[in-house]
Amino acid sequence: MIVAFLGPSLPASEARGALVLPPARQGDIWRALRLRPRAIALIDGVFESQPSVWHHEILDALDAGVAVFGGASMGALRAAELHGFGMVGVGRIFRWYRDGTIADDAEVALLHGEAEHGFLPLTVPQVNVRWAAQEAVRAGVLRPREARALVLRSARIFYQERTWAPLLQALPAPALAKWKKWRVPDLKAQDARETLRAAAGAPRRTAQSGRRELATRSPRQPAPSSLVRRRRASAEDLWRRPDAAALSDAGLRRALLAGWARELGLRATGAEIEAALQQWRSALATRDLPAATGLDDAEVLRLCEELALERLVLDHAPRFINDGPSADEALLAEARLRGLAPGTSPGTAKEAGARGLLGTARQPRRRRKR
Repeated sequence: MIVAFLGPSLPASEARGALVLPPARQGDIWRALRLRPRAIALIDGVFESQPSVWHHEILDALDAGVAVFGGASMGALRAAELHGFGMVGVGRIFRWYRDGTIADDAEVALLHGEAEHGFLPLTVPQVNVRWAAQEAVRAGVLRPREARALVLRSARIFYQERTWAPLLQALPAPALAKWKKWRVPDLKAQDARETLRAAAGAPRRTAQSGRRELATRSPRQPAPSSLVRRRRASAEDLWRRPDAAALSDAGLRRALLAGWARELGLRATGAEIEAALQQWRSALATRDLPAATGLDDAEVLRLCEELALERLVLDHAPRFINDGPSADEALLAEARLRGLAPGTSPGTAKEAGARGLLGTARQPRRRRKR
């Protein structure tokens, strides 16, 4: 599946074979990853009215093995910023940003209608004016001096007010007459079509090839920050489970142990991550963990790394701190805590649970509404 974020740059009818979504806003690429696409074509995106699509979302998509192509508008901006990380930039506008020919985000900005009107563009972006002026000179429609005057006049007009009518007032009558007979090119539409073609050409991955890639890759370093992880996390439904607190505690213990190991400079080897991956697959009786868990490949890999680091800490517990605990000591202590040690009376476990000694016996935490 190809997912395309498309709006005023090109009519959705031209994105045949792709799942067309509205201009991207913050969080939309994370949400699109749940669809397990083969590639994402980021073309249009919002700004000002809503938070723009985040760079971390694109990096997470790349980590998940999803090819991300960007061009024409917001996609060209993000591709110019992230092409060094694996995002594929497409088209002339991307190259202008990448090479420093243009730098202002407002170059691609325009006013457009809402979804019910097909995101119809109502104003002209500056990149289209630049390209039309260049092409007009090549076609003999404008002289270089007239083209420069057109671009300069356009740059002085706020993007929400820039239309062709006031711009063309900068042209003398003979040039204006030629312009009206000429077919004005639309650079954003050209780049959008090219971006869709590039995304459609992304190679398909079979389930088997995806498994081989996952087993040999390493999680991105440094890992996404806690702010990024919290923005992406959505656990509202899970907190309704009766065992939510126990699940949370288990996850916290693993994450804390893995984080501690990282801070000590330890790294899980490929063999250790592979062992955790195989153990997890065996526990869930599946080869396709993303399908069974709802996670993408990168999230599966990150959890496998945590499992491997947790195992590393537990296996070498006596050496991690001065006078550290042995496995026998930990087993005996936990068995006594649960009333399972030899010589324990049958009611001990219930009494311990009632006194709140066991982590699974406390009340579930409730999240505050924001």
